[in-house]
Amino acid sequence: MTRWRPLPDSLPREARHLVEQLRHLKDRTDLSLAELARRTAYSKSSWQRYLSGAKQPPRGAVQALCRVAGADQARLLALWDLADPVWPYGTVVTVVAAQEVAVSVPAGLEYRRWRTAALVAFAVIVLLVAGVLWAWPSGGG
Repeated sequence: MTRWRPLPDSLPREARHLVEQLRHLKDRTDLSLAELARRTAYSKSSWQRYLSGAKQPPRGAVQALCRVAGADQARLLALWDLADPVWPYGTVVTVVAAQEVAVSVPAGLEYRRWRTAALVAFAVIVLLVAGVLWAWPSGGG
């Protein structure tokens, strides 16, 4: 049985309950995180984040762990549905000098940066295509 670190105090009750149940299932399988990663589509480091409460596990990860553990998915997916709306989005847990410190990132900042970069790239492509079409010699001459 794995000795788990205490979950962050900032984790809402519903999210805490989900992570505790996932930890219990993982312990029931007697698999290491590396073995669990090999049997699912999620990496060892992802499982580490999900089971430490640092990051919300995707619904698919919950389903994958249930399949590996031979557990009923409906119960854990119901817990996931309860935890999803209250999970502290935008919270990143990093390890600094052997202490865990929560660094708050504004929700959606990563998405806005990605969206802005995509829109700029699209605008550049449109301008390049327009320039090529404008410079292309017409065949009517």
